[in-house]
Amino acid sequence: MGIPPTMRALRQTSLDGPQDMRLIIDAPVPSPGPGEVLIRVTAAGVNFADVSKAHGTFLNGPRPPYLAGFEAAGEVVAVGEAVTGPRPGARVVGVGTGAFAEYMVLPAAAAMPVPPGWTEQQALGLVVNWPTALAALKPLGGVTAGQTVLIHAAAGATGQAAVTMARHYGATVIATASPGKHETVLALGADHVLDSLDGDIAAEVLRLTGGAGADVVLESAGGATFEASLAAAKRVTGRVVVYGVAGGDASITNWELVYRHQVHVIGFNIGVLIQAAPQIFGEVMGELSALIAAGVLTPGRPTAYELADGPKVLAELESRATIGKLALLP
Repeated sequence: MGIPPTMRALRQTSLDGPQDMRLIIDAPVPSPGPGEVLIRVTAAGVNFADVSKAHGTFLNGPRPPYLAGFEAAGEVVAVGEAVTGPRPGARVVGVGTGAFAEYMVLPAAAAMPVPPGWTEQQALGLVVNWPTALAALKPLGGVTAGQTVLIHAAAGATGQAAVTMARHYGATVIATASPGKHETVLALGADHVLDSLDGDIAAEVLRLTGGAGADVVLESAGGATFEASLAAAKRVTGRVVVYGVAGGDASITNWELVYRHQVHVIGFNIGVLIQAAPQIFGEVMGELSALIAAGVLTPGRPTAYELADGPKVLAELESRATIGKLALLP
């Protein structure tokens, strides 16, 4: 089967949100440049960063009109100059631009093989959600056995991975999620699940830890939840790893760090980690491969939708009505 000149894709036409994402049928199929591969997309991952880009709140995000999406898995169908692997026919997952489409270009060096026995859909998350969770927990959060970890948005794709990994590393897991998602999070092994929509999260964490607080907090919610994360962290040694702003902007002053929240606040962006600390990212991916080989991390089970449903799926993700990994099928 040859490569057509045009393809179906989702184009973001404004910065007013995902409702202005349109399905087009005549997008040019990209060509792989030096060091790149072209894949026929089998499944594209949906992430909150897609929502942020659609609203123009993602730092240095694309300007409309642009082809949406950045995470995809599929089959390599062409390679650019100086590419020694992967070769055509290989199944890979990776991050690039324009994933919500039938074809997408990926950097060859960052195209991760789909694990044997896994489908492309099941591999979504391997290069975004799972390394984010692992990096936040281990090299940045420094979690060790016997410590307590507070994980916000625990029913999401990154949150679910974090719960599974934190339990594997011997931590006590306190998770937050909306009430309808509690059973999902408990089934992953969380020790406690708190209502993310109601109640005093910090007070509950302090109660559950005998007043000590959490050793590590994975903070992706932002907004008012950020204050709760700071208050829930253990004084002096507690680490708050901030990797998301789903609930809006939040701030902390130097006065508060001195007099109210004597904690470590660690900013984290997986893209910056890859660029600025490739050795750490390499260690994360090596550990991830070991966890997969050991059966700690098993194939994902994304909820799949047709490509045309992308705007609706992103709106549901934005309203926190979804659970786990979401996929679009071109």
